[in-house]
Amino acid sequence: MVRWKKAVIAVIPAIMLVLLFYAAAKAEAFMWASVGFAALAFIYLLVRFERRKIEARELVLLAVLAAIAAVGRIPFASIPGVQPTTFVIIMSGLVFGAESGFLVGAVAALASNMILGQGPWTPWQMAAWGLVGLTAGLLRKTRLMDNRWGRIAFGFAWGFLFGWIMNIWGLLAFAQSGGEVSPASIATYFAASSLFDFMHACSNVFFLLLFADVWLKSLGRFKRKYGLLERDDV
Repeated sequence: MVRWKKAVIAVIPAIMLVLLFYAAAKAEAFMWASVGFAALAFIYLLVRFERRKIEARELVLLAVLAAIAAVGRIPFASIPGVQPTTFVIIMSGLVFGAESGFLVGAVAALASNMILGQGPWTPWQMAAWGLVGLTAGLLRKTRLMDNRWGRIAFGFAWGFLFGWIMNIWGLLAFAQSGGEVSPASIATYFAASSLFDFMHACSNVFFLLLFADVWLKSLGRFKRKYGLLERDDV
């Protein structure tokens, strides 16, 4: 990989982190931060496929997966924490890789909030769901993700990790509004979200138990048949 690409890959996470804290500090600028985050996720995907250009049909596939993940939130919006979005993002990362999983997660959060409501929480949801897809992709060739129960444990853990990431945004917003952040208030905040995090974790387990094998076979067959999102450097 040429030096400038390595530099871009190293710089992108730092810029994303800056955007997250900027959105927390300047709530009115959340939309700029969200669009910037999505653009960086797309650039990351392009740079990682270093030896060839990504075809239009591959981008269409990722857009379809992101749309499915986004639309999946809507019917379950009245049930806190319960939705198939995280499941779809995990499947995307497992089959198509970390870069694709990250992009699907980030775009799914942005797209679904177009309906459910945008706000300064959007960039943080994009980061959290993006990390779900990224870590699923990074671990896809390990024993953990080759095993059905390992994937279920992964999904259960991310139900809580997602909530904890969003709690960081909540605490930053609380501090920005003049609230006092102390060990006691942090413990109370995390305790208050624990039920919703548990419901998210259980919903991930439910969808992984029922649909993971079918999705992996179908997406894997589709990938092999058309040679989609295959990196030449791995």
